[in-house]
Amino acid sequence: MTTDPTELFRTVRDRTEELAAPLSAEDQVVQSMTDASPAKWHRAHTTWFFEEFVLSPWAAPYEPVDPRYRYLFNSYYEAVGPRQPRPRRGMVTRPSVAEIAEYRRAVDDRVAALLADNQDPALLATMELGRNHEQQHQELLLMDVKHLLWQNPFRPAYQDGGTPAGAATPKPAGWVEHPGGIVEVGHDGRGFAFDNEGPRHRTFLEPFQLSDRLVTAGEWLDFMADGGYSRPELWLSDGWAHINAEGWDCPDYWDRVDDAWHVFTLSGRQPLDPAAPVVHVSYYEADAYARWAGARLPLEAEWEVVATDQGDPAAQFGLHPRAVAEEPTAGAAHQLFGEVWQWTASPYTPFPGFRTAPGAVGEYNGKFMVDQQVLRGSASITSDGHARRTYRNFFPSRSRWAFSGVRLARDV
Repeated sequence: MTTDPTELFRTVRDRTEELAAPLSAEDQVVQSMTDASPAKWHRAHTTWFFEEFVLSPWAAPYEPVDPRYRYLFNSYYEAVGPRQPRPRRGMVTRPSVAEIAEYRRAVDDRVAALLADNQDPALLATMELGRNHEQQHQELLLMDVKHLLWQNPFRPAYQDGGTPAGAATPKPAGWVEHPGGIVEVGHDGRGFAFDNEGPRHRTFLEPFQLSDRLVTAGEWLDFMADGGYSRPELWLSDGWAHINAEGWDCPDYWDRVDDAWHVFTLSGRQPLDPAAPVVHVSYYEADAYARWAGARLPLEAEWEVVATDQGDPAAQFGLHPRAVAEEPTAGAAHQLFGEVWQWTASPYTPFPGFRTAPGAVGEYNGKFMVDQQVLRGSASITSDGHARRTYRNFFPSRSRWAFSGVRLARDV
């Protein structure tokens, strides 16, 4: 694997363009949900990130490609200045898709020229943050595209290619047991990590078990058939109020066609595979399912210590999560990475000793540490090489447009 910073930069930037390629110009411009952004905006924002945090401080005196872009494509950095409101990003029809492509080319060339003359470690560290930031947006782009295409009654595909079928009847879930005790979790400082993954620290766990695979769509059908969405005793109060207000009675992107359940994927509508992991469920739904199953959701530290014992993260990119490919190995946890992000019972709060970085870049994660839940693992659409055992994804409890699923835990 190359370590040349310019080549690494070009590679991650090219991947964003590959993901945007199947979309028409119209698809790239519009979006209809306040939490989602147009594909064009993702391409521009990740370019703005390099212009704002790499070129502006390191190539001074710096003249921006277009000063107006600082307003249009800032996401949430208060220290940078005002910005286009997130719910109204889909209303920005200019600059055009072609102009955004030219903006990306101009910034890419300027970054490459800067790196040819400057290998300062602080600059390279910011470049690495920018590459990982772009990989996050590659995943967000696909999440948002899926939501956009779902709004079309004809359920068009982002990319043809179907989803692989799993076993007709998956093996019953087993359990991986852990003795608990004092454990160390969090990033140890070797290699890249986002600031919210550290510092490494000790915490105490009671003995527990973690399910050896993800909850499947077929098991979710059993939950639904047993009145899972209509039994208030299974739900957190806020969750019960939310599902009734929204009319939820199944996971997102599910619908019935000719009396059979189907799921909308990035490859279009597909017959529901009961062996595949359930995906696009909220924390509220995950918690209710766990209670119905006589289990609970894992703490993020429980998930991490089991994942640490299972070897390096390995996954293969796919447009939809897949069933367990082979007979599960007894005593081992499967599908930790590369299928769905897994809700945990842990609120998104700072680890002991966490400090935000100075300046605008310090707004990256820390200011969101309230009213959100941690998810662990990675999804089928997560960029290759982006997963880590210590990665702390986070979303509000109501969110389910992310590729989010469920792994159970229970006390010993």
